[in-house]
Amino acid sequence: MALSETASKLSSGRQGQKFLSWVGLHAIAIALAIGFIAPILFIILTALMSDQQALTKNLWPTSWHWENFATVFEKAPLLQYFFNSLLYAGLATVFMLISSVPVAYALSRMKWRGRNTMFYLVIVAMMLPPQVVAVPMYVVWAQLGLTGTLWPLIIPNLFGDAFSIFLLRQFLITIPQSYSDSARVDGASEFGVLYRIILPMARPGIAAAALFSFLNTWNDYFGPLLYTGENTGNWTLSLGLASFRSVHQVQWNLTMAATVLVMAPVILLFFFAQKQFIEGIKFSGVKG
Repeated sequence: MALSETASKLSSGRQGQKFLSWVGLHAIAIALAIGFIAPILFIILTALMSDQQALTKNLWPTSWHWENFATVFEKAPLLQYFFNSLLYAGLATVFMLISSVPVAYALSRMKWRGRNTMFYLVIVAMMLPPQVVAVPMYVVWAQLGLTGTLWPLIIPNLFGDAFSIFLLRQFLITIPQSYSDSARVDGASEFGVLYRIILPMARPGIAAAALFSFLNTWNDYFGPLLYTGENTGNWTLSLGLASFRSVHQVQWNLTMAATVLVMAPVILLFFFAQKQFIEGIKFSGVKG
């Protein structure tokens, strides 16, 4: 009995040492994880509180009010905002891929005069803040009669996106050139090489670029405010959430419930696409 108790104590002591060693080794990662999770947990818990408790310093709901999520839909046309955000983010991402993938292919897989110069121009375009060209672009879209809609934000993606071109180009150069050369020997055109060889192998990079584009447009506030500020029928979730907060500024439980509903699609999208996203980011910076 004594031997078994001693062995049990030694085993538990070793497990405790291993646990402490693991915590010490991952202390920074644990602290960062807590820093990211704590605000989200606070939002969710506040969303489930009553109106009165949400104004207090209590962090844990005394009673759970799941009906707050249904009340949000009664207070604001959230479904309309969701459809507008989905239309904006979805079309912008599709248009970005249609235009940026061929450009990234030309900059990474084809040899032509001035290729490096064009790549430097792409990098310069990445550094240009969108607010710099906001006024002249607004004048152009106003003359075309498209202000008040989301099209001034969607159509420019047909002309490529500098960051997406850069990200895709960095990924495409990691694909061995021998695959393209073999396809050309078999008589494939450049379009055939791109469509049949490069695109299937570039899925992680394309997924990463698409996810970045979707997140940026989904969370975009400045663009929809600039072009659809006076037309509430075309508001996105970012604008709708800001308006909801100003109207219900003392009802923090409803505001947080609306915030959870706005965040949920993006979080779900990331969880489903995280494998491709991480692979795309990992390989995009291998070569310069």
